[in-house]
Amino acid sequence: MTDVFGDLVGQDEAVDTLRRAAASAAALLRAAVPVAAGAPAGGYDDLDALAEELDGTDADPPPAPAAEADPGAGMTHAWIFTGPPGSGRSVAARAFAAALQCVHGTGCGSCPGCHTTLTGTHADVRLVVPDGLSIGVGEMRALVLRAASTPSGGRWQVVIIEDADRLTEAAGNALLKAIEEPPPRTVFLLCAPSTHPDDISVTIRSRCRVVPLRQPPPAAVAEVLVRRDGIAPDVAEWAAAAAQGHVGRARRLARDPEARQRRDAVLAVPRRLTGVGAAFDAASALIEAAEAEAAASVVEIDEAERTALQTALGAGGTGRGAAGAMRGAAGQLKDLEKRQKSRATRAQRDALDRALVDLAGFYRDALTMALRAPVAPVHTDTAALAGAGAQKWDAEGSLRRLEAVLECRAAIEANVKPRIAVEAMMLALWRG
Repeated sequence: MTDVFGDLVGQDEAVDTLRRAAASAAALLRAAVPVAAGAPAGGYDDLDALAEELDGTDADPPPAPAAEADPGAGMTHAWIFTGPPGSGRSVAARAFAAALQCVHGTGCGSCPGCHTTLTGTHADVRLVVPDGLSIGVGEMRALVLRAASTPSGGRWQVVIIEDADRLTEAAGNALLKAIEEPPPRTVFLLCAPSTHPDDISVTIRSRCRVVPLRQPPPAAVAEVLVRRDGIAPDVAEWAAAAAQGHVGRARRLARDPEARQRRDAVLAVPRRLTGVGAAFDAASALIEAAEAEAAASVVEIDEAERTALQTALGAGGTGRGAAGAMRGAAGQLKDLEKRQKSRATRAQRDALDRALVDLAGFYRDALTMALRAPVAPVHTDTAALAGAGAQKWDAEGSLRRLEAVLECRAAIEANVKPRIAVEAMMLALWRG
């Protein structure tokens, strides 16, 4: 079995940094635990005994990594994982959390600490994945309060915050206080696109160690699709190139026929832009497709949440007590509907962004062909269409169209209504 970093694709430097930090964290624990009578010098303790029990051997503990020569070197209480979408920010954070909980201190991938962390069941690892557009201060205060408790397993309390760029200002301030005065065994792992002040506050950034991730090369993405998901090599290579280094999107394209159909519809947009009316029709089709995809992705979880809440509030019960409880549940149901609406909005924007990334890839192909750049196309199946566009638009026209797509993405991220942003983009693509 591969270790916990096996799925972190094309990030050798980051993996080396995290391995050293995990070894240093294990050294800190060994330095803090009193050495039992008769144990070997150097901190051989109950952690090593547990590791031996799991290995099924009574041999001496494995040699200490080089980082353990200086306990604490390379380890700190707060980390930020940065990188473009699909680079593996959350994968890196979860893998590092597993390595911190590993009884060997290496992230072996097979011990209970590694296994429960990666499956999301470890009692001392808390994961924050925002469903909506932001992470509020109430949620962050509750999380910080829970993270201040002593680890139940004797190792580390780990808090993973995916999409930390969605922290509200008040939530960021609550997190900052915890990072400034951290509990002795608590580690904060934040994931954000960059360390720009628009993504993460300067004060939080100044108190964290940054692990930069890069967009993995298509060959590395294809390799992991073949090895881990059993996808045919030719399909994996196509999906890795079409996804532009985004591992999750590549897996979706390789395994989901509906995802491939949605991509085909998006890449047909340049052919449809024959006039003003066609531009507005294309915008409506793109928005409606994103709405349908988002609705399909959240309908089951929305229904499950609503049913669970109604059951907890006494739905289906008899008697005046049950009826009174349901009458007083209107506020809680309204809060649930508000959260679900926010999640649906986020899902719609994510679906629309995936479509815009595919469209940007098409115009990027047209630009590189117009410039005769010696690079492979992103979308090999529409290379002929991109080549025809390159001849018609030339490099300048291709660049303007690419910029229009990127400006649409930025506008939606800045909370411009998606329909307005997409309609403006379609008109710009038609006009050139």
